[in-house]
Amino acid sequence: MTTLALAVSVWAVFAALFSLVASFRLSRLAALREGEVAASWPPVLLLRPMDAPTPHEVAGLASPIDYPGPLEQVVLSPFRPRLPIAVRWLWSDPLTTNRKAGHLAYALSVLPTEGRVVLSVDADVAVDGALVKALVAPLLRGAALATTAWVPTVTGGWGARALRALLLHTHHSFLALHVMSAGAKSISGKAMGLGAAAQRELPHIVQHIGEDLELSRRLHEKGEPLALALAPARAPQPEGLGAPEAVARVARWQRVLKAHRPSLYPSVPLLFAPSLPLLALALFTNALPALGAVAFLFAARTLLAARLLALRPGEARGRWDACEWVLGEALLLSAFVGSLRGAEVTWRGRVFRVRPGGVMEPLYFVGGGL
Repeated sequence: MTTLALAVSVWAVFAALFSLVASFRLSRLAALREGEVAASWPPVLLLRPMDAPTPHEVAGLASPIDYPGPLEQVVLSPFRPRLPIAVRWLWSDPLTTNRKAGHLAYALSVLPTEGRVVLSVDADVAVDGALVKALVAPLLRGAALATTAWVPTVTGGWGARALRALLLHTHHSFLALHVMSAGAKSISGKAMGLGAAAQRELPHIVQHIGEDLELSRRLHEKGEPLALALAPARAPQPEGLGAPEAVARVARWQRVLKAHRPSLYPSVPLLFAPSLPLLALALFTNALPALGAVAFLFAARTLLAARLLALRPGEARGRWDACEWVLGEALLLSAFVGSLRGAEVTWRGRVFRVRPGGVMEPLYFVGGGL
C-alpha cells in the first residue's frame, strides 16, 4: 500500500470514528428530549430585533403563541411596522457594528425585566408555545443561556436544499455541534433564552460579529452553564436561494469561525467535510484499504444523518433524506475554500473587516459610500 493510500485510510477511519462518537452522543441526547412541565410558567419578555421588517416577518407576528403564562412580545426596530394589537414596538436604532446585539442591549436597558424570563428570537423565526417553553425551561433550571437548533425550510433552489442538508444532516447541525463541542459550545443565535449572566454580557459584545459565539465563549470562561433545547427554531430561507448565494453565506460563517476560534478552523476540511476529497483520493489510489475506509466513512456519515433525523419526529421525510449529507458537505467544503481568501464579510448591507476575536471594522456600504 502506498503512502498516499495509507494516509487516506487513516484519515477516513479517524473521520468515521468522529461521526460514530457524535451518533452515540446524539442517542444519549435523544433520551433527554424535553417533557418539561412547570408548576406555573413565569412571565416572558420576547424580544424580536428587526432592522427593517419585511412583510413576511410582520405577518409572522400575528401568529398566536400558545404559551401558558403572561407573554409580552416587543419588536425592536428604527421603523414602526403595522403590528398586531398584542405586539409592542420599541424604537431602537443602535450605532453598534452588530445591530442585533445593539438592539438587545438597548432593550434590556430600558424595558423592565425583573421577574420576567427574557427571550431573543430572530425576526424570521416562527414562534409558537413549544419553542417558548423549550427556551424558558432550562433557564428555570439555572442555565445562563438556552439555545436551540436552526431548522431552515426549503423554498426551492439547490442552494436552499444544500443549506438545509448542511444544517440538518451533517456535523454542522447545531445538535451535532453541541454534543461534539470542546470548550465553549457552538450555538445558534436564532432563538435564545437569556439568563441574568447572558444579559450582563450583551453590552460587551455589540462590536462582535457572531454574537452567539462570543456570548458562548464569555459564559464558558465564567463557568456559566449553557443548555440546548430540542424544539427547533424554524425559519424560511430566501425564495429560490441559489448555490452561489448559499456558498457566500456559509463562507461568511467560516470567516467568523476563523476569527473567533482559529484553532478549530482547520477541523472543517479535516473532520466536517472530508468525505468527497477522500473519495476522490481513494479512487485515485485504487487501493482496496483506502476504498474500504472511505466506504466506512460514508456509512458512518449516513448513520449520523439518520440519528439527526430521529431527533425530529413528526416531520415529513423523503426516501433519501439520510443521504443528503453529501450535498451539505459539498456546500461546506466549497464555502471553506471561499473563506480562505481575505477577512472581509458582507453583513446586513455593509462590508466589514473581521479582526481576531470577531471584532468588526466597518469599511463601506454595499454599493459604495462610507
